[in-house]
Amino acid sequence: MSIFEIMKKDRSSGARNGILKLPHGTVKTPVFMPVGTNGTVKALSNGDLEEIGFNLILANTYHLYLRPGMEVVSAAGGLRGFTKWRGNYLTDSGGFQVFSLSPFRKITGEGVRFRSHIDGSLHFLSPEKAVELQTILGTDIQMQLDVCTPWDIGKAEAKEAVDITAGWLNRAKDTWLLAGTNGYEGALFSIVQGNFYRDLREESAARAVEADTPGIAIGGLSVGEPVEVFLDYLAFTSSLLPEDKPRYVMGIGTPEYILEAIGNGIDMFDCVLPTRTGRNGRVFTHDGQLSIKKAENAADLRPIDEACLCKVCRTYSRAYLRHLFKTREILCSMLASYHNLYFLFNLIEEARKAVNEDSFAVYKKNFLRRYHGGP
Repeated sequence: MSIFEIMKKDRSSGARNGILKLPHGTVKTPVFMPVGTNGTVKALSNGDLEEIGFNLILANTYHLYLRPGMEVVSAAGGLRGFTKWRGNYLTDSGGFQVFSLSPFRKITGEGVRFRSHIDGSLHFLSPEKAVELQTILGTDIQMQLDVCTPWDIGKAEAKEAVDITAGWLNRAKDTWLLAGTNGYEGALFSIVQGNFYRDLREESAARAVEADTPGIAIGGLSVGEPVEVFLDYLAFTSSLLPEDKPRYVMGIGTPEYILEAIGNGIDMFDCVLPTRTGRNGRVFTHDGQLSIKKAENAADLRPIDEACLCKVCRTYSRAYLRHLFKTREILCSMLASYHNLYFLFNLIEEARKAVNEDSFAVYKKNFLRRYHGGP
């Protein structure tokens, strides 16, 4: 059964509005998903996220597996019982963290052996185990285990990653189908790899499409490549995917990249950037990013963004937020993170409205012109 329905296609671009039908509520797309690595979106409560309007957030299988451990989460009734989040969860497989955080890892066709970044203990993650862990978490969308690659590797290494990822997908799907017979309702997404080689992207996409999972993610973008390369491969890879499935680009969270993704028919995206930059004193405005910690804000009693209707902008000044940042008050991280997530949520609401009016291309052009300092 399909979990995705397209509601409207924009005549001026590849953008589209849709709905994801998930076990814990319907999600409108395009959708930005806040990242709650350890079962919490940093500096924000569940109530904050619900107040903004989110009903799909991320959690990380690798981190939760290592701490607090599956026994604790399972005893609480899964991730939703443990965290008391009432909306939907998407979990990644843990593969990216294994490849980026582990001081030791060895990849074979069977899986990946790695050491914990916490205590150095040895673990093994297979595509089957990644599905089993996410099933214990009770996630609404889970990701297959894949091989993540940096942007500047050679073609032979990229080809090997494609082959291993495709083999792991078939094993993940078998395990997911078995979990479904035991009452698990979450969807499995396949992942397209191929690095920055067009023929490998085509091959990986074809194998992901053949597996016929409920959704497909585009991996290996926004990994340090130049902007023009990102834009090229975003458009190219998106064009390889079927229209009737949700498309997910992992790890993008700036207004520019989000709007480019929407214009290329991408439905889902996530990133730690809005909350991470918020904690570091950087906030989104319609006129570009603002560094709240700069001295020029010390006596500025204007809100972060006069065009923003979030409770932070309706209540507090730039001067106050700078004061909080300089005195290292936790409230600064809370307010800046709330604003940044509200800003992206509102951006996507406006984008959906533009799609309904067949004017997304104009909306994108006008937003980015102002965001980049144009007239």
